[in-house]
Amino acid sequence: MIKVVQLQYSTASGGSSAIRLQKFFLKHNIQSSIISLLPDSLNSDEKIKYSDKWQQNKSKLDNRLQAYLNKNVIKSYGSFSYPLLGSDVTGFEEVQHADFIYIHWALNGFLNFKSIRKLAELNKPVILVMHDMWNITGGCHHSFTCEKYKSACNNCQMFLNPSDNDRSAKEFKAKLKLYSKYNNLYFVSPSKWLFECAKQSALTKNKPLYYIPNAIDNKFFKPIDKKVAKAFLNIDADETVIAFGAVSIESPYKGWKYMQGALEILHKQNEYKNISVLIFGSDYSKEVADAIPFKIKFMGYLKDVYSTMFVYNAADVFIVPSVADNLPTTVQESLCCGTPVVGFNIGGIPDMIRHKENGYLAKYKDADDIVNGIKFCLQNETKGFLLTEFDPSMIVKKHVEMMEEIKHVGK
Repeated sequence: MIKVVQLQYSTASGGSSAIRLQKFFLKHNIQSSIISLLPDSLNSDEKIKYSDKWQQNKSKLDNRLQAYLNKNVIKSYGSFSYPLLGSDVTGFEEVQHADFIYIHWALNGFLNFKSIRKLAELNKPVILVMHDMWNITGGCHHSFTCEKYKSACNNCQMFLNPSDNDRSAKEFKAKLKLYSKYNNLYFVSPSKWLFECAKQSALTKNKPLYYIPNAIDNKFFKPIDKKVAKAFLNIDADETVIAFGAVSIESPYKGWKYMQGALEILHKQNEYKNISVLIFGSDYSKEVADAIPFKIKFMGYLKDVYSTMFVYNAADVFIVPSVADNLPTTVQESLCCGTPVVGFNIGGIPDMIRHKENGYLAKYKDADDIVNGIKFCLQNETKGFLLTEFDPSMIVKKHVEMMEEIKHVGK
């Protein structure tokens, strides 16, 4: 039996990818466990182990150091991470007995370069699952239009005072040294877009790369009667519901201003009289509420899949106006619930949306075209559906094939 251990900052990070993948691994007779830095009361399982208080306190200190070092980072470019503190997790029994070690989103003081090096020195295959661009850049999580990662990062656009030897240059060199030293490091991209980026990055172009989408459990996310879903959320059956989800509306990645712009355009056109906007993932914001010209309902952070499923089913169309994204889980969840998705044609979003079939791919940063997408889906009563390549059994099969290939090459 194959034994896998997955390392992740928390079971909620990276779109809950580790916990979801673990469920499918176990169903297919793959022995899987998770080591997470932060405890999660929603995922209490004997197969999930958590770091001790000392390691968790180191993480808090790392976050403070990151905040201090990043005080001159231009926020409109998103997040920059240079892992300073990290934990040695090689002492965990699950790591020692594993045939394959998966590293998901494991920053914020959980793992640093030394931690990854110690894992590589176990001479087991270490599989880095790329949930954003961080693995292939000098520290940014999304490079936007910058392509320096293809040669060597320096003079980073994120810094107010960039230089030839700034932190992006130092981190790029540190990653290059680490990746070049060990031939048991493998990289998995959940999206075709990031897979192509990784093939061009000077850090990973000579490393083994695989494209394997994230898994989604359509046992929980499935269509139900929209009238029932709306009634559950205290929404009138005749209301047209437009949904949007983001943990942070202010995130430079999520494109809130294009969502806001589209709603303003829709309001001026005055073709739909009874629109409600559902926002989940974020707490109430008076600024956001005042900026939306329709009735608005803040759902807050939804901790369980059932509440989330009801929100997707209550929506007539789900909007994902991200300007930088990998393979947003919300798109998969909405499509599983039969709700069409309108999003920009960037990142991994076109992997999931078949234009004018299960949703609408809008022109990049074009609020008018988001409106076109909303109207198309409503007028044509477009139904969302998950594409066959995201079937969980096919995704597990790809992981098994990758493991078999790695074992064969290693002989």
